[in-house]
Amino acid sequence: MPTSRPTTSGGARRSNGRATGHGRHRFALLLIAALAGGAFGAALGALPAFIFTGFAVFLGEGVNILQGEITSNVGAIDTGTLGTGITGTIGFGMVFGPHIAFAGGVAATAYAGKKYPEMEPAGWDYHFGKDILYAFGTKPDILAVGGVFGVVGMLITQIAGGIGFPTDGIALSVFLTAMLARVAFDYPLVGSAAGSSILDMSPFEREEERAATDGGTGKVRLATEPWLPHQYKWSGVAAVGVVAGILGGFIYVETGSIFLGYAFSAMSLLFLNLGVEKIPVTHHITLLGSVGAVIAGAMGAGPVVALLAAGVFGAISGLFGEATQRIFYSHSGTHVDPPAMAITLFMLIIGVLYLLNVIPSSGYLGL
Repeated sequence: MPTSRPTTSGGARRSNGRATGHGRHRFALLLIAALAGGAFGAALGALPAFIFTGFAVFLGEGVNILQGEITSNVGAIDTGTLGTGITGTIGFGMVFGPHIAFAGGVAATAYAGKKYPEMEPAGWDYHFGKDILYAFGTKPDILAVGGVFGVVGMLITQIAGGIGFPTDGIALSVFLTAMLARVAFDYPLVGSAAGSSILDMSPFEREEERAATDGGTGKVRLATEPWLPHQYKWSGVAAVGVVAGILGGFIYVETGSIFLGYAFSAMSLLFLNLGVEKIPVTHHITLLGSVGAVIAGAMGAGPVVALLAAGVFGAISGLFGEATQRIFYSHSGTHVDPPAMAITLFMLIIGVLYLLNVIPSSGYLGL
């Protein structure tokens, strides 16, 4: 999830009328594309749209690696230009950028959870507003909600990049748009905990229930709804964090791509979307594992130490995701993305430490 920052100065724009006009046209282009991208995310469903993010980033990073190999032997093309275009413009841009398509799908699902509870598929145990697997097809009002939130997601990311906010602007946008959807469609921002504290998952383990508040359907829901019923225990989250973090770091060490491991993790969610049980969600883990390897390398560490650092970073990111899901996901009726929250929080820490000259690299933030 690269955070882009403007490279032209305000003075240049003021002194050049054509540059200013180009800037306005570019903004209009992004605005229209974000509107369509958010609506398309609602049409596909949030999770299917994100899976396409993985495939697009995989293609872009694969082309980038291949291009680098060709360039090193032939010297014909500037390294990275083709792959960056696919990754940045499509995978992390207006087509399948998580802040556009996924955010639009999440908001559309939150809206449908209140407006159309009768659409809830049989066998869905949580509030319908959390069903990010659901594709809404061509229903105009739902597509409109997705489009509006796609635009909001684009604006948040542009502003975060423009002011140099030291975290991943795309992940930050995914989190903020999900919280905005709760406000817009009258869901509790956090919700009330059924256990001894907001971090307590034991009501889920005891299968405690409470009455639903989703439009008078009369359904009874679980009192506590963990983001992933197969991936919420601290020990298991830490274990998969170490494993996936090391793999993300290894992919970076061998290929030079920070985002290729992220792409593999995102693509693996196709199986989760198709109903394969217990597929772990790891894109926040492989991404931060790669970042851990980057930082270790910048400190002069060799590849073995870089992999160990990647495992530690992966475990921390996984635990951040679990902690944030217990706070923001489990007790209300819509999806607020734990991987996005983990990436936002961890990259904020990394960004601040870099700005304070504590670490020699900010990963992919470009600070």
